[in-house]
Amino acid sequence: MAPGRAPGISLQEQTYRPLDEEVGMLQELLTAAVAAAAAGTVYLAAAARVVKQYERGVVFRLGRLAGEVRDPGFTAIVPFVDRLHKVNMQIVTMPVPAQEGITRDNVTVRVDAVVYFRVVDAASALVKVEDYKFAVSQMAQTSLRSIIGKSELDDLLSNREKLNEGLELMIDSPAVGWGVQVDRVEIKDVSLPDTMKRSMARQAEADRERRARVINADAELQASKKLAEAAKEMSEQPAALQLRLLQTVVAVAAEKNSTLVLPFPVELLRFLERAQEHPTGT
Repeated sequence: MAPGRAPGISLQEQTYRPLDEEVGMLQELLTAAVAAAAAGTVYLAAAARVVKQYERGVVFRLGRLAGEVRDPGFTAIVPFVDRLHKVNMQIVTMPVPAQEGITRDNVTVRVDAVVYFRVVDAASALVKVEDYKFAVSQMAQTSLRSIIGKSELDDLLSNREKLNEGLELMIDSPAVGWGVQVDRVEIKDVSLPDTMKRSMARQAEADRERRARVINADAELQASKKLAEAAKEMSEQPAALQLRLLQTVVAVAAEKNSTLVLPFPVELLRFLERAQEHPTGT
């Protein structure tokens, strides 16, 4: 037996045993590295978030608002601890359902509108109000009914710009505290009862007839003044009446009529009548 060699173990076995131990250690290190890389990948996948250009991210850490609002792009959160809520910052077009009410001049109408608004403070929109879209919708309906009761029918039909400004102010005042800004409010349509439509049609027809009569009367007045001036001129110049008669004959003859009717002067008839009453020589 050679000195320094364990009994029952050959020299070859003593030489390869340290190599096997080193290979085992390398495999354990490689396994640990792979496990760490996999854990890092899982962590990164759980922490990574992407916020779009038209969105803002609001992070809640254990139920509390954490940090500033996240800007668009790549962002990371603490998995299982943080919750990221994305808020759309685009302009929202919300139709307001038709509201029925009685105007100040006691006319029943149905009015619908549309509201354009957007979120300007994402954190306030999530924290200060449960559902900002529903809140804006209810506020718009309430304000629309209030505007109907304060306005007259003529204002609803012809002065909508002023009413739109009033609606916008009424909705925007409470919405500012919710992180929401109202850009514009438009009244779309005003529905009237059928009886009111018929009454308005009769009123418009009567007004048009009145204007037509006034125009005709004014034309008659101007024509009578001109005719009176013409008669005055002709009375001073008797030959002017004969010239006017000849002009009329020429105008009628130009139409190629087979029958020509000439007016007979009344003065000539009176002359003949006087001649018959007082014959010559009696």
